[in-house]
Amino acid sequence: MFLGGAVPMRVRTLQPVLTGLVSAVVGYASAFSIVLAGLRAAGADSRQAASGLLALCVGIAIAAAVLSVRYRMPVAIAWSTPGAALLVATGHVEGGYPAAVGAFAVCGMLTVLAGIVPWLARGVAAIPGPVAAAMLAGVLVPLCTAPLRAMAEVPLLAGPVTLTWAVLMRYARQWAIPGALVAAVAALALSGTAFPAASLRPDPVFTMPAVTLPALVGIALPLFLVTMAGQNVPGAAVLSTYGYSVPLRGALVTTGLVSTAAAPFGGHAVNLAAITAALTAGPDAHPDPARRWIATLALGAGQLALGLGAAFATALVVASPPVLVTAVAGLALLPALASSLAAAFTGPDLREAAAVTFVVTASATSIAGIGSAFWGLAAGSLALLLTRRRTASRPPEPPDGRQGALSPARGIAAARRRLSGLPFGVSGTSSRTVTAAGTHSAPSRSPTSVRSE
Repeated sequence: MFLGGAVPMRVRTLQPVLTGLVSAVVGYASAFSIVLAGLRAAGADSRQAASGLLALCVGIAIAAAVLSVRYRMPVAIAWSTPGAALLVATGHVEGGYPAAVGAFAVCGMLTVLAGIVPWLARGVAAIPGPVAAAMLAGVLVPLCTAPLRAMAEVPLLAGPVTLTWAVLMRYARQWAIPGALVAAVAALALSGTAFPAASLRPDPVFTMPAVTLPALVGIALPLFLVTMAGQNVPGAAVLSTYGYSVPLRGALVTTGLVSTAAAPFGGHAVNLAAITAALTAGPDAHPDPARRWIATLALGAGQLALGLGAAFATALVVASPPVLVTAVAGLALLPALASSLAAAFTGPDLREAAAVTFVVTASATSIAGIGSAFWGLAAGSLALLLTRRRTASRPPEPPDGRQGALSPARGIAAARRRLSGLPFGVSGTSSRTVTAAGTHSAPSRSPTSVRSE
């Protein structure tokens, strides 16, 4: 008990630091297998994949430090988990891994332009939310069915992993995927799998980017769109629910520059975080909102430390059966699939266009060397044009009786309007934010606005 109720400075600093470090561990353990699976699907060898994971961790540390110190607010940074899932779904493209690296760099440049050029940001915000959510859901479906394939092919390995995940989802949700990873390592060890020796020395591998049309259309553009719609917009929405005026332009420019620099070393995309943003921006990080930026600084430091073990993490993935690695990734992405499907099929007017987008994307069919994510978005946009005249004449549905209630995607809609520069208001009730990593609930604060810098 402290005299006068005062809390020593050391304790006040320790709380956000611990929160940031826990957020780093949870974020890394929950998605590194998805990142490595995506890079390997794009054609990276084990050294290149480890370099990509390292580059992402370094990029997260740099962006988090710059934004948290500059704005003194908890702007949490993460890698693009839906972007990594897109790489798994897209697979090999013409030009191989160098072409994929070139697409990563173009995606980073587009993110910078979105922060600088207003019309590009408005163009992204103009994509109907259900269509964007349907594209993301279609990307995730093949991964989320992997646990079933693993149960059929390697039941003795997949069984303990799935059981551990299910139990922890019930009692300790945020530790479900880290626990599943521990169960996978234990199952592999008990089965006699030989783990190759891995150096803990950082080993960045430079790959000269190449530019091919299939990679630009099949990776760069969809990667940019799913990262904006599935990470940056939800991340801004989460921060706004805690009363922070989101520096969206500065965040886009910073993460875009970091992503472009990380691309030749295999980093696919760095962006605003959503779930970890809820951890570092909430009262658990610190009772004083003005001190929570320390948590994101610690988050970056934690990611940097974890990135030094990228070679070991890659060796673990390489030693595992590919279907088991994909199964763990699929379990991690199930909440994202659920929230994406809910957002895609909420409104009746765009339901058919969303269904077309989802089916074409989930088919995982490449045409002219271009992945299904692009074709899904194109087909959904065409379906939207064909059905717009018919839906425009449809009488409005009766209200649901909840006067002033917020829809599940209200936070996302507000952030999308911020991205397009349109005025909006936020009520003082609670809202649920649908993100690429699941559904987050947080109290809404007073109306906030996006700062241009």
